[in-house]
Amino acid sequence: MTRTSPIASALRHGRLAGFLPILLLSGCQADHISFLDPAGPIAALQKHWFMLLTGGLLLVILPVLIGVPLCLWHYRASNRKARFLPDWDFALPLEFLVWGFPAIVVIAFSLLVWGPERRFSPERAIGDAPPLTIEVVALNWKWLFIYPDAHVASLDHLVLPQGREVEFHLTSDATMQSFLIPSLGSQIYAMAGMVTRLHLEADRTGRLLGENTQFNGMGFQDQKFPVDVVSPDRFAHWLSDAGASKLHFDSAAWEVLRRQENGQHSARTLLHDPNATMPVFSSVPAHFFQGVVMRDDTATPTHSG
Repeated sequence: MTRTSPIASALRHGRLAGFLPILLLSGCQADHISFLDPAGPIAALQKHWFMLLTGGLLLVILPVLIGVPLCLWHYRASNRKARFLPDWDFALPLEFLVWGFPAIVVIAFSLLVWGPERRFSPERAIGDAPPLTIEVVALNWKWLFIYPDAHVASLDHLVLPQGREVEFHLTSDATMQSFLIPSLGSQIYAMAGMVTRLHLEADRTGRLLGENTQFNGMGFQDQKFPVDVVSPDRFAHWLSDAGASKLHFDSAAWEVLRRQENGQHSARTLLHDPNATMPVFSSVPAHFFQGVVMRDDTATPTHSG
């Protein structure tokens, strides 16, 4: 017996309208790379908003998609029973359906975003517990993640503790770039000479995807990085191992990172290894991030170990 495909079955049973959103969204979710597969409360909220907005817009769009074909069919030339009203020019119910109902939907969604959901703005804290601070420096075409409390940093590899809020401080030493971890939510820009703040939290362990979504030259499409969410104990162990790294964050390492090349090329140069993985640095100067923002002499790190 021939197996019927889901699409053919949907077409045969007249369920294509409900099946189309699944088709359109099927390419957006794969292995923790989308807010449709949330790994934290902000992405889960964004998924909720997306579903709510999609449902509301369908209430506006579906009557048009259904009504236009019905009108064309009813008033076709061969239908002699259709009433012809040449002097008709106004109908209050129809005017409300065309203009009033969409306006109500837009106003309702505007109040939702402007009102209670403003508490989830990127710069606002998610909870009451003290967050972990991570400083992020965007470079062409790589990311430097600094853990200032531990004086360590990692290149193109972000490690987060499960269940703890993280406050990112972001800036750029190059062009404007866009920082995004889809499964955690909230895209935000990193700009030279400025600091943007972003609060996120991961509520489950695993590997997620992070990326730059701002075009800043050929190579930006590869400016992606893994985000490993680990247990608090494993995170503390990782920080301890990073602090013991023999690769100190000195002026020579900084000059290598500032070159316009991807992180893999920088890793090979720093570690003198053609198969090098992304390095972890120890001895990061206490005010290095502020130096990058200010673009003064303190932006060049000095060996402190």
